[in-house]
Amino acid sequence: MQNRSSKQKDTQQLARAVLDAIAPDAEPAMPQPDEKEKAKNPAAVALGRLGGLKGGKARAKKLSAAKRTAIAKKAARKRWGYSGRGSGGASG
Repeated sequence: MQNRSSKQKDTQQLARAVLDAIAPDAEPAMPQPDEKEKAKNPAAVALGRLGGLKGGKARAKKLSAAKRTAIAKKAARKRWGYSGRGSGGASG
């Protein structure tokens, strides 16, 4: 008598086990990347990287301290769910 596992397999694992039992050498075909994904213009990639490297620092330099503080507070409220009213707790 075969020992049985007490753990149930999820549907993907069960399907893979059935496939392996029927055709052990069957492997799914790997999807081929699109031509657009393969061919990127190196000059455009370099230019985008250059802008990305200096963009945040240039923006922060341009903004006033008060405006940077306001942006940071807004981001914190969105991230942590603060309403901006009351004592500042998550339930406030």
